[in-house]
Amino acid sequence: MIKAIFFDLDDTLLWDQKSVKEAFRATCKAAWDKYNDIDPEKLEEAVRKEARDLYSSYETYEFTQLIGINPFEGLWGNFLDDEDNFRKMKDIAPSYRKEAWTRGLRALGVDDPEFGHELAERFPLERRNHPFVYEETLRVLDELKGKYSLLLLTNGSPDLQNTKLELTPELVPYFDHIVISGDFGRGKPDPSIFEHALTLMSLKADEVIMVGDNLMTDILGASRTGIKSVWINRHDKERNEVIPDYEISHLEQLYPILETLKDKISS
Repeated sequence: MIKAIFFDLDDTLLWDQKSVKEAFRATCKAAWDKYNDIDPEKLEEAVRKEARDLYSSYETYEFTQLIGINPFEGLWGNFLDDEDNFRKMKDIAPSYRKEAWTRGLRALGVDDPEFGHELAERFPLERRNHPFVYEETLRVLDELKGKYSLLLLTNGSPDLQNTKLELTPELVPYFDHIVISGDFGRGKPDPSIFEHALTLMSLKADEVIMVGDNLMTDILGASRTGIKSVWINRHDKERNEVIPDYEISHLEQLYPILETLKDKISS
C-alpha cells in the first residue's frame, strides 16, 4: 500500500527552467538596450555555453555532479553552506558569473568586462524576481495532503534550494520532511539518499512512490532503491534506457495511478 509520495522540486513542482529562461531574457534585453546590435537570444546561447565550459573546469565540478547542481544555478546561487566544497563554490561564484557573461559578450563581438560584471550581478536579481510554480502544483498537493505523507527530495545546495522555497513559501507546509542532497552529502540517483528518506518516514520501499521529471536522477534512483516511480514528462521528451513505472504529462494524472495502486492492494 502506498503511504507516502516523494516529490522532486525543480521542474516537477517548481518551473525552474522557465524561471531561468525569464532571468536570461530580462538580463539579455538589458544588454540589447546598451548594445543594439546584440541579439538577446544569441547572447543567452553564448552565455549558457561559456557557463557550462567554465563550470566543468573548476575543481568543484565533481562535487557539483555528486550533489546535483547545474551551471545555471551557479549563475545565481550564493552557496552560503558550511561545507568545504560549498565554501569553495562561494569563493568561485563571483568570478564565474562575471567571466561567463563577459565571454558571452565577447563571443558576440563586445569586449566590455565592466558591463559583463553588471550583467552578472543583474541575473541573480532577475532569477529571484521570476519564481514560477506550475499551475496545478498547489491543487494537487491540496488533494494529496492528509491522504499520504509527503516528502520533498531535491538535489542541490541547501542555501540555494531553501532560497527557492523562500521565494515560494506556500509549498513548504505540505511536506513532512524536506531532504536536500547538499545536506545529506550525496544526490539522486544515489540509492543512499532515497534510503535516508525512507528511514525518515519509517517506511519500506514498496510503501512509497517517487514523482520527478528527470530520468537520470529521480527515476533511476527510485528504481535502484526499489521504489515505484512516476516520470512527469511535460515536454514530450524521449525515453532513454531508464524506464519509469508510470509516465504522465500533468501532475493531476497522478490520481488514477494512485487509485490503481489502491485497487491492486485491495484485490
